[in-house]
Amino acid sequence: MAKPSKQSKRTIYFLATILTQVAILVIAYWAGREYRDVDQPLLINAFMIGVVAQLVDGALGMAYGATAATLLLSTGVPPVIATASIHIAEIFTTAASGLSHWHKGNINKKLFMSLLIPGTLGGIAGVLLAVNIDSAVLKPWMAAYLLLIGLYIIYKAFRIVRLKRAVRGKGIIPLALTGGFLDAVGGGGWGPVVTTTLLGSGHEPKTTIGSVNAAEFFITVVTGFSFALFLGLAQWEIPAGLIVGGVLTAPIAVHITSRLPTKTLMIFVGILISALSAMTIYKVVI
Repeated sequence: MAKPSKQSKRTIYFLATILTQVAILVIAYWAGREYRDVDQPLLINAFMIGVVAQLVDGALGMAYGATAATLLLSTGVPPVIATASIHIAEIFTTAASGLSHWHKGNINKKLFMSLLIPGTLGGIAGVLLAVNIDSAVLKPWMAAYLLLIGLYIIYKAFRIVRLKRAVRGKGIIPLALTGGFLDAVGGGGWGPVVTTTLLGSGHEPKTTIGSVNAAEFFITVVTGFSFALFLGLAQWEIPAGLIVGGVLTAPIAVHITSRLPTKTLMIFVGILISALSAMTIYKVVI
C-alpha cells in the first residue's frame, strides 16, 4: 500500500489530536453534568489500569484488552461492564495505533478487508452473548479464557508458532470471526488470537500487524457502541479512566518499553495475566 503524502500525514495527525482532545472534554463535561457524585477511587483505579494496559500494548503491540480485562476482573468489576468499558476505551487507543501504521504504510488493503467484515460480525455476536449472560456465570469462563491467553503469551515468548499451512484467503474469515467474538466476550484477545496466528503461518510481520490493528479500530467502534447501546454508560468512571490513562500514556509508552527486552516483557505480562485470572477463578469456585 502506497504511503500517504506528507501533507496528508500532517492533516491526519492534526485531526486525530483534535478529535481525541474534544472527545475527552465532551466525556468530562457530560459526566460532570449527569453525575454529580463521582466514584473517585473507581476512576483512579481505572486510570491506573489504562496506563498499565497501554504500556503493555506499546511494548508488545497487543494484549491491551487482555491486560485491562484481567486487572478489572481482579478488582471486582462485573465481566460485562469490564469488557464494555474496554471496548469503548479502545475506540481511542486503536485509532492512534491504526493511524500510526497507516502513516508508516504498514497496511495491506486486501488483508485489512478480509479481516474487517467477519471480525465485526464476530464482535457483534460476542456483544449479544455477553449482555445476555448473568455475570456470575460469565466471570469464571472469562477468567479461564484470559488464563489461557496469559499462558499462550508465555509460550510465544519462548518459541515462534509455525503452522503447517498458511492462513490465507477463505481461512482468514473464520479466524477473524473467532477473534472478534472472543475479544468481545472476553474483553481482549483480538491481537493474541489473530495477529499471532497470521504471523505464525508466515505472513509478513509489519503489514500483518498494521492491517490487524487498523481493522481492530473499526471493529472496536462497532462493538463499543453496541455495548453502550445495550448497557448505557453504567459505571462511566471505568471507560473514562481507561481512556484518559491510555491516551496520556500512549506517546511515552513506546519510549519507555523499547528499553526493555521483549521476551522478558512477554513472560512478565503472561505471568501477570495468568496469575490474576487464576486468583479470580479460585475466588469464584471457593
